Amino acid sequence: MSTEESALPIWARPEPQTRGPRFSRAQIAAAALRIADQEGFDAVSMRNVASKLGAATMTLYNYVKTKDELVALMDDALMAEALVPEGELPEHWRDAITMIARRTWAALVRHPWAVVSLQGAQLGPNAMRHFEQCLAALAGTGMDDTAKFDLLALVDSYVFGSALRTGESYARARTAQSDPETTNALIEYGMAQLATGQYPHTEALLAGRDPRTSDDAPAPPMDEQGLKDQFERGLQTLLNGIA
Repeated sequence: MSTEESALPIWARPEPQTRGPRFSRAQIAAAALRIADQEGFDAVSMRNVASKLGAATMTLYNYVKTKDELVALMDDALMAEALVPEGELPEHWRDAITMIARRTWAALVRHPWAVVSLQGAQLGPNAMRHFEQCLAALAGTGMDDTAKFDLLALVDSYVFGSALRTGESYARARTAQSDPETTNALIEYGMAQLATGQYPHTEALLAGRDPRTSDDAPAPPMDEQGLKDQFERGLQTLLNGIA
């Protein structure tokens, strides 16, 4: 590889053209995603990815020069999961934005470490396709460019924030399963604080009733489906306001 080629982003360089290359960028990205999903993002390294692929570490450098390029491949693979398949984007802007938001949220929830860890990743082709789909969804609205950017930023903020909170909920559930003693101690502490009477609204919420009326109102379950339903309610409330 020439010096000029090595300065290019990974997307601007062709994949290795050696006879029968052992790995594709897609395979490398998939291996890195599996490591992050199973062991956490900090476990992603050139050595561990090479090991996952059954290759020597130096072999991987024939395909990816740096850790930043590896992260770029991971980000682009995740963005591929968020893309709406060709020809399936609804015509109405609200339906289209809803579909994009749902797919993006689902991809981030599958990889809960990504919201924080992939910030600043090199822009890749699938991220560009994702943005293009977002603009296509708003093409017939008559909105000016500033309004489009503001709308997309607002929806993105909600989607990413919701995915982050959902990931935290899953992490707490895993902790509760793996360390019930600590979890029970935290619950007992929380209950003792509620018993002081200093948190009437929180107490009423957890009791499943409206603190203003004391009427029974079951609190929504925070299991997997409950979190998905909560995301959907929030998304539609946001789009109602935008509409």
